[in-house]
Amino acid sequence: MISFRVMALGVLCTTLGLGAARADIAAGIAALEQGDAEAAAQQFQTSFENGEADGAFYLGRMFELGLGTQPDITQAAELYKAAAARESALAMNRLGLMYLDGQGVIRDFTVGAELICKAAEKGEANAQFNCGAAHDEGRGVAQDTALAISYWEKASEQGHIAATNFLGLSYKTGDGVAADPARAYALFSRTAEQGNPMGLYELALAYDSGQGPADGVDPVKAYTYANIAAARAHPEAPALRDRIEAGLTTEQVTEGQAAAREWIAATEALISGASGN
Repeated sequence: MISFRVMALGVLCTTLGLGAARADIAAGIAALEQGDAEAAAQQFQTSFENGEADGAFYLGRMFELGLGTQPDITQAAELYKAAAARESALAMNRLGLMYLDGQGVIRDFTVGAELICKAAEKGEANAQFNCGAAHDEGRGVAQDTALAISYWEKASEQGHIAATNFLGLSYKTGDGVAADPARAYALFSRTAEQGNPMGLYELALAYDSGQGPADGVDPVKAYTYANIAAARAHPEAPALRDRIEAGLTTEQVTEGQAAAREWIAATEALISGASGN
């Protein structure tokens, strides 16, 4: 393991502009992708010293995950505190989660929720999702399902998959919002298109019940999506797939399996194209 030097957190010496600092962060991420933890750490430290708060966040993540060094959750927390003090939304969110869990810091729901929701107000999508969850559970803040949904809406607009699924469940069940199966179906369709197991499973349920899809009940589509969700390790999907299959004709089973096979092939082709392979 590499033992890299850690910045003196009390010294804030800004000598370069933020453009250079952000370039250092980009270089640090590139170095990590190439497996050069030492260079990455140096880039992140330099970016922080040059005025970019997120530099300490990324360095903290290296300590938390043990990238190039021994995992050190206490050192990670200190780096997150330094970054959060300089308004890093990424650090506020991660540090807030640590306070909620009591990981590397004392467990403190109030402080944790405050940090997360402050990051959410800065527009950080993960924080918007987490702030919504805090309000939904009443952990560190007053329980307020309507406010939770508003945060999930903001995160979903940024493409946050978990927030989109949570919104889908809210519209499906009518929890905190008027029940709207069609809206739930549309939300789950968005995450299913990205291969998300929960979205795929919920589409299977929607076609099995007919609640949401414009064309109503469609056992072959329900089987197709349940089959894909099971392949993607959704814990409840295998039982749903098997139950639906038991009620299908041989021709319908063949049709559903062919549709699942085509879906998988199309998805793999998209991934391959995006990666340039």
